[in-house]
Amino acid sequence: MAWVVLIVSGVLEAVWATALGKSEGLSKLWPSVIFFAALTVSMFGLAWAMKDISTGTAYAVWVGIGASLTVIYAMITGDSDISWVRILLLLGLVGCIVGLKIIDPGHE
Repeated sequence: MAWVVLIVSGVLEAVWATALGKSEGLSKLWPSVIFFAALTVSMFGLAWAMKDISTGTAYAVWVGIGASLTVIYAMITGDSDISWVRILLLLGLVGCIVGLKIIDPGHE
């Protein structure tokens, strides 16, 4: 269950990062509300998952999921260019995330 919570928290990291960008310095109401709500739930989920997953692995997976999804969203919406290099780097990042999950020894 900790891995499911961690993955959802990583997705919420992408949500809050995107909302923060859309909030224009927290000056727009709804993107700011989404930012704070997603940030809160994401952090609590990360903290909860760290009870069963080692800190280094949990944090790296959380950040990797959030960063990957944030870049993918930016490419889909046109905020960022799509290139083969960017896609290959994202695939490498996802491969590293999967690798960390595979070799995780659990909470130490």
